[in-house]
Amino acid sequence: MKRRLPFRRWIRRVVQIAFLLAFVGLILATRPVPGETPSWWLKAYFLADPLILVMTVLAAHAVPLLALFSLVTVLLTLILGRVFCGWICPLGTVHALTGWALDKVQKPAKRRDTFSPWQKAKYYILGGALVMALVGGHWITIFDPLVLLYRTVTTSLLPAAQWGIETGANAVYQADPRIGGFKLTSVTEPAYQYLRNHVFVLPKQAFLGTGLILAFFIAIVAANAYRRRFWCRYVCPLGALLGLLAKRPLLRRKVTSESCNECGLCTTACHGASASGLGTGWKPSECFVCLNCSTTCPRDACEFTFQPVIWRKEPAVQPVGLTRRGVLWAAAGGLVGFAFLRATPQGRGSVYHPRLIRPPGSRPEPDFLARCTACGMCMKVCPTGGLQPAITEAGLEGLFTPHLVPIIGYCDYTCTACGHVCPTEAIRPLTEEEKHQIKIGLAAFDVTRCIPYVYGRNCVVCEEHCPIPEKAIYCVETEVELRDGKKRRIKLPKVDPEKCIGCGVCEYVCPLDDAPGIRVITTNETRHDRHQALLPEVEGEEELPY
Repeated sequence: MKRRLPFRRWIRRVVQIAFLLAFVGLILATRPVPGETPSWWLKAYFLADPLILVMTVLAAHAVPLLALFSLVTVLLTLILGRVFCGWICPLGTVHALTGWALDKVQKPAKRRDTFSPWQKAKYYILGGALVMALVGGHWITIFDPLVLLYRTVTTSLLPAAQWGIETGANAVYQADPRIGGFKLTSVTEPAYQYLRNHVFVLPKQAFLGTGLILAFFIAIVAANAYRRRFWCRYVCPLGALLGLLAKRPLLRRKVTSESCNECGLCTTACHGASASGLGTGWKPSECFVCLNCSTTCPRDACEFTFQPVIWRKEPAVQPVGLTRRGVLWAAAGGLVGFAFLRATPQGRGSVYHPRLIRPPGSRPEPDFLARCTACGMCMKVCPTGGLQPAITEAGLEGLFTPHLVPIIGYCDYTCTACGHVCPTEAIRPLTEEEKHQIKIGLAAFDVTRCIPYVYGRNCVVCEEHCPIPEKAIYCVETEVELRDGKKRRIKLPKVDPEKCIGCGVCEYVCPLDDAPGIRVITTNETRHDRHQALLPEVEGEEELPY
């Protein structure tokens, strides 16, 4: 007879699904709303992440006040152990669901799954990352489970779902199939319009680097086929940090030796492989508090109890067994890794990539990289879809960090949403008036492409769409000679570097869609003092200021 699933497992699964749905719900709720400032609740998960807080403090020497909310997670871990990994983490739930689905397909034997020394790898990865952060490297946070899942859903899964639904709905609309007097579009069109207006919001949203982001996510999920919750056990840096905090939790597993016959059933369903032997040797740093061990034991020899005093030795706990040599090697690895990250010209800040246009309010590049987690929240909330993940523009250290790609979307003149959703203030929150004073780049005409310059025909699209009240793009009338020798007066567009803020509207609306006749580059961006090639002109000054 099939055994009924214990009530405590059902409770855990319901809680896991609830937190996963809440996570996805916050992603869908992160959308541009004209005239409204995004709520801080949208970044609640990141604010509860102690790894982001620790790395930001070490790398940027700054403490985002809202990030102190993560101390609640720290306190929870000190009391209950890694309950965040087993009950709350949405990526952990994805791995658990994948493992459950694979169990249906692979039908594994009841294998005793005990602690492997390879599980110490994540602690050494964390150690190297902490040393890297001490010298200014924030890079490890792109592997934070919350950041990783948010970025994947935002830049890959949602755009793919949007494309599928839009394509399917359009196909049904054009075919207009009927069953008797019933039109299928009477069902599909209301559903499509609801999803378009309330879920996707922005039409045809797409991101660069989707294949790379999705491939990495598929790889870590597929690793569950080799070992259940592979990422959580061997790699996750947040899990390692929580594991260090959970060395001696108040909630501990207790095994009654008189009842335990060391059959090892408790290890067959253990999510974290936290036992070093059959019924013995519990390592709380590896335990996800899934409670499977206590519900699996047929002799009720295993249970979780509260130990009111943290230094008491009973119920017994075992350390993970990190070695001093391993920690030193991890620290050395962190320093060497950071040296490689800074070995590129971009990493050293000796050159400025002309197309690395950061959102308005971004800090100077080294400080920006010391804070940015590449979570993708700013990209999700951008109303034009212009913020895209950087692939090569910022070097390896800036992988997946946001930058503006004007040919895809521009920076809305009245929008300040990206700074208000950034969980680490890598993009400072600005008022609309403050934003108008910031330059993120400078437009420049390509006189080998711009229609008036090359073909002698009028085109003032860029000037008409320039959002600056006094117009950063203006036109100068000039006379050109045509093929038949006749003269024609046309308007040649020019850029006023004093007024241009580099929003990219001109490049976005240029009729030349493949290679626009005007492009925005990072010259004169406000955040870098050394990148000010065009200094303000002083009235009456004749000599060059260089």
